[in-house]
Amino acid sequence: MKAITHLAAFTIGVAALTSSAFAKVPEGWETEVDAAVEIAKKEDKSVMLEFTGSDWCPPCMMMSKKVFSKKEFVEGASKDFVLVHLDFPKGDPELKKKNQPYAEKYKIEGFPTVILLDSEGKEFDRFFASEYPDIDNFLAHLKDSLEKKELD
Repeated sequence: MKAITHLAAFTIGVAALTSSAFAKVPEGWETEVDAAVEIAKKEDKSVMLEFTGSDWCPPCMMMSKKVFSKKEFVEGASKDFVLVHLDFPKGDPELKKKNQPYAEKYKIEGFPTVILLDSEGKEFDRFFASEYPDIDNFLAHLKDSLEKKELD
């Protein structure tokens, strides 16, 4: 009986760890930049990279709660962008290590940073997400960025 109890406790613990790891990625978001660029090419979209520290960065947590996790935002932004969530949590060193090359490649200096890429993976805008702390303003900024990109 003790073996069953220990197995059950282990299984619940693993499930809790697994579900918390997956819960960090908002629904509708990718986690791989190269895959997102490929999707963007096929769907004639741009790419939005969101660099976040989900478990230690107050502005990141606020943006996640108020904007990035909301269905209205994901549906609106996904019309023109493939969304990519790149997390650097203190509580998950493996995920932080996996995403570190992107932080280095894009020279991330603070969180939450958003970088917009065209369908070829070329950067055309970057800003701190917390400059646009609600869905309407954030979507309006994405639209403005796309319009400016088209003029270039």
